[in-house]
Amino acid sequence: MSFERVGAEVAWEGRIATVRRERWREADGEVVEREVVGHPGAVGIVAWDREHVWLVRQPREAVGAPALLEVPAGKLDEEGETPLQTAQRELAEEIGKRAARWREIERFHTSPGFTDEEVVLFAARELEDVPDFEPDPDERIEILRWPLDRLDDAIAECRDSKSLIALMWLRDELR
Repeated sequence: MSFERVGAEVAWEGRIATVRRERWREADGEVVEREVVGHPGAVGIVAWDREHVWLVRQPREAVGAPALLEVPAGKLDEEGETPLQTAQRELAEEIGKRAARWREIERFHTSPGFTDEEVVLFAARELEDVPDFEPDPDERIEILRWPLDRLDDAIAECRDSKSLIALMWLRDELR
C-alpha cells in the first residue's frame, strides 16, 4: 500500500493546533480528502525515585475532567528545542524537579486517524529539587508524590493515553 499527498490547505489555525484539508492519491488512483489536526507534538515524563513516581492532577476541560491524573508533560512549542530539552524544561516548570539521568522510552501517535501529534516519552531518574521553585498559578496543577507500591492504583485511575503508556512502562521496568 502506498499513497502520495497531492494537495492541502489550512482550514483553521489556532494557538495549539491547525486543521488542514489534505488530499491524497491512493495506490489505486483514487483521491481521498482527509481533515488533519496538526499539532507540534508533545513530551511526557515518567519521573521516579526509590519510593515514588511524580504525577500531576490538572483540569482538562476538553474531556470534562476537573482533575485528570497525568505524568508531567508539555507541548513541543519552543523554537529549536529538542524533545529532551522540552522534557527537561517541563519537569522543572510543572513539578520543580530536574533529573541527572534521562532516557527516551517511547514515541507514539496519539490518534493517527485524525491528528499528526506524536508524543515522546522520557524516563527521568536521580531527581533533585529545582531551587526556588514556584508553581505557575495559571497552570492549576496539583503535584503528587505517588507511592510506587500503589502504582497499579494510579494506572487504574488514569484516563490519559500518554500517562497510561508511561505508567505501564514503569510497572514493567520495576519488575
